[in-house]
Amino acid sequence: MFSRKRDAAKHVRAADAPPSKALANSLAANGEPPAPEFGPWDVKHAPEGVQRLDLGSLQIPAVEGVEVRVQANPEGGVEQVVLVDGESALQLGVFAAPKTEGIWDEVRAEIVAAMASDGVAPEEVSGRYGTELRARVSTPEGPADVRFVGVDGPRWMIRALFQGAAAAGPDREGVLGDVLEGLVVVRDNEPRPVREPLPMRLPQEMAQQGQSEQPG
Repeated sequence: MFSRKRDAAKHVRAADAPPSKALANSLAANGEPPAPEFGPWDVKHAPEGVQRLDLGSLQIPAVEGVEVRVQANPEGGVEQVVLVDGESALQLGVFAAPKTEGIWDEVRAEIVAAMASDGVAPEEVSGRYGTELRARVSTPEGPADVRFVGVDGPRWMIRALFQGAAAAGPDREGVLGDVLEGLVVVRDNEPRPVREPLPMRLPQEMAQQGQSEQPG
């Protein structure tokens, strides 16, 4: 498990570089959807001048106080990304999706079914990104709240799992909400099965840190 803490990083907000109306109209005229008002961003709409941790398919904005914990395999491929802020955590996954339609509705239905089989009854609520799932689940440490958020983009989907205090609702997200809003997805041109995790890798500085921490 590697971690990287950003102490003096730049705060990221949706208004850092809002897309212009002219740009949105131009994209629409070319048959592409207009740029969103806020992220997560596809790389072609990502604001410039923002410090980010580059994991390949996913770039994570540097937000003060947020610790990035990355679990990787021996080849350097990233298998899990968890962001921590105090008593809150945000687990992130990014997956391949069709070009013309989102998959969060289907994924959400599968999460509901899986939870129901474990005797958990999640609640569907409306959030900033659409329909979210909230539930209380059993853990080795006792009952815990979780909140699933899905964001459909062009040929990708982000699944975000809030835990701890941030699971109570968007008003408790704090800076983890800023991180989610500032994510950038870099979808390659490879044809991939729907829902296949997009490849992520450790940046060089984190790989070196992991090597230096291994016992000699």
